[in-house]
Order: sequence, then structure tokens, then C-alpha cells
Amino acid sequence: MILIKRTLFILVITLPLLCNSQKENNKFKKATGAEDRAYAIKLMQKIVDPVLYAINKESLDKDLPRKPWEATRKADIRLTTIQAFGRSLSGLSPWLSLGEDDTKEGKLRKKYIELSRIGLIHATDPNSNDYMFSEETKTYERIVHNAYFAYPLLIAPEQLWDPLTPEQKANVIAALKTHREFKPFNNNWLLFASLIEATIWKLTGECDNEKLKVGVDKHMEWYIGDGMYGDGAQFHWDYYNSFVIQPLLLEILKVCKEKNSPLKELYPTVLGRAKRYAEIQEHLISPEGTFPIIGRSSVYRIAAFQHLGYIAYRKELPRTLEPGSTRAALIAVTKRLMDAPGTFDSDGWLNIGVVGEQINAADVYSYTGALYMCTMGLTQLGLPGDDPFWTDPAGKWFQQKVWSGADIHSQHEYYGK
Repeated sequence: MILIKRTLFILVITLPLLCNSQKENNKFKKATGAEDRAYAIKLMQKIVDPVLYAINKESLDKDLPRKPWEATRKADIRLTTIQAFGRSLSGLSPWLSLGEDDTKEGKLRKKYIELSRIGLIHATDPNSNDYMFSEETKTYERIVHNAYFAYPLLIAPEQLWDPLTPEQKANVIAALKTHREFKPFNNNWLLFASLIEATIWKLTGECDNEKLKVGVDKHMEWYIGDGMYGDGAQFHWDYYNSFVIQPLLLEILKVCKEKNSPLKELYPTVLGRAKRYAEIQEHLISPEGTFPIIGRSSVYRIAAFQHLGYIAYRKELPRTLEPGSTRAALIAVTKRLMDAPGTFDSDGWLNIGVVGEQINAADVYSYTGALYMCTMGLTQLGLPGDDPFWTDPAGKWFQQKVWSGADIHSQHEYYGK
């Protein structure tokens, strides 16, 4: 009897520990690429569905929440809707660019291509309840917001631009051109104007060449070395090299190559720098899937790693980064940020914060609409499911190798100049 009691006591004590240990093992268990992709697609749907379904009903301006903390912001809250839709569309566009097909995912893409295209039509139609380019909401911020309508037209033109009627195309171009009366700040905003003009050039054959050129020229001037650009004449320790500078520079220069502009000669240099910055980004991810939260716009969450996903999407990962390990690192960060309790409100809209809801993390220009920038952190979904990024086994990323004592490559690799 005593032996039975002791055995029961040991079981009562140890079973919870064994269960907790199993939970921890499952938490860090490496998923397959197919599982990672399914997770990322489901997350994307969760983020953008409230935005896309509302604008398809022409009720986004009415449905998008205006929360108490937004009353303290300095920017124009009427611009929250253009931010929510433009940024959702930009983040979706790499995945949409794969087009529709007969697979389950291809049929799902067809649905989201149609939702996105109808949203674009409503947003740029002066007769729509969700028209976003009225004179009443025209401010200097139009430079930024128009860029997030331009970007998806560069990434997924066959899905978002080609099927439009001539009238709908004219509405889109008229909307994009509304940025021209404003002068960008002498920082990353120059690239927003350049990107818009590059898009108009690609779609119509004409552009304001000076606006396009000055953004590129200034950033070449502001390169500070080792894969990093200043945001203006000074360096800012934040993630704007990822949010804006490096991906947009490459997209602008891709158009310049297509149009045989002299600026095309810069592409190899800018790409080399971009590879180095992608390597830096991967190295910033800790063994636990966290990273340093530094600088402005941290509430854009996983968009901080837009550049690493973009370089993977464009099949330009540096040779030091293995596709499966890079996927594992990005998924680890994504789950850390997007699965945190409080990330979404009870109606499915994004809450302000970095990890969960953190109201005081908001910058003065942040509204709920701006938070949809996080979709840019899913750019890697533009790679098809049979790409090595998704099919290679999930290996250890750099910091996991370092802190587990595994062999690592030399830190002397360098791609920029």
C-alpha cells in the first residue's frame, strides 16, 4: 500500500512536468514548408479580410474603427482608410501575382484577386462611397499613400491592372498623379514619389522623370556603407531600410532597366547592397525568434522584415542564407508578433502595438489603417509552393547556429560597395 501511494504521488508530481515539457518541445518543433505556407496564407487572410470585404461593399470608410487613442494623433484621421486598403493591397500583391490555377490555393488566389481588383476600382472611382482621392482629403501625405497603390500595380499588373476597363485605368492613373503637386521631404519620401512615377511610366509610357530620378540619385548619395542607406543625410536606427528604401529602390530600377534608362546601370550595385542588408536582417533574428525593437513605426510589426522576404521573393538571397533556414527564421518572428494575444480586436481589426496591444507604442502619425503595413512582412508568399524556400527542410538560422555552438560561416562576407 505504501508503494502504491508513493507511485501515485510521483505520478501526480511528474505528469504535469512531462506534459509541459512536451508542450515546449512542440512549440519549437520545426514545421514543414507546406505547414509554414498554410500558416502564412491563413494569417494573411485574417489580416486583410475585414479590409477587403468592407471595401467590396463600399463600406470601409464606415466600418474601419476609430479608436479612443487615435484622438491624440497629429495626422488626418480621414486618411486611415487609404492606408488600410493601400497597404493591404501592397502586401497581398506578391501572392496575387502567382495568378489563379486549379489547385486549392490557386482557387483561393482567384477569390482574393477579384476582391482586390474590385477594391482598387472602388477606391479610385469618384462615384464610390469609398473613393479615397477626393480634394477634401488631399494633403502632402498623398505622396506616401499613393505609393501603396502604385506598388501592387508593379508587382501584380496582370491581375490588378490588365483586366481593368479604359475608364477604370484612367481613374487609377488620375489618382496616382494627385501626388505631383506636393514636394516630398528630403528623406525616404523621395522614393515614394519615384516609385509612383516609375509605375505611371510602366503603365502609360510617360512620367515626371525628374521626380523619378531625384529619389534614386539622393539615395545613392546617402549610402553609408555595409548595406545601409541614410534616411536623408543622417542615419536613423530603425527599419526604414526594410520598410521603404531597399525594396523600392530595386523596384524603381527594375522599371528603369525595362525602359532602358541610364539609371539601369545602378541596379547591380543596389542589388549587392540589398543582399548584404538581407543578410544583416537574418542575423538580427535571435534563436528564440525575437529581434531588437528600435526606432519609428515599430507598430508595423512583421513589415520590419519586408526586405528579407522581398529578397527571397526575387530569388536573390545571398549565398550565406539557406532558403529553409530563412523561412524558419521569418516564420518564427511572424508567430512571435502576430500570434500574440491582443494583436486583433474582437471584430478582427488590428490593434496598435508591437507585441499585442500597446497603445503608447503609436507614433504621432499612426492610425489603425497604418497598421496594415504588416502585410508587407508576408512578401515571401509570392514564391510558389514548390520553390526551395518552401520545400527545403527548416534548418537553423544564423543566431541559432551561433548559440548552439554549430559551425558558422565567416563574418567577412560582403556584397555592397
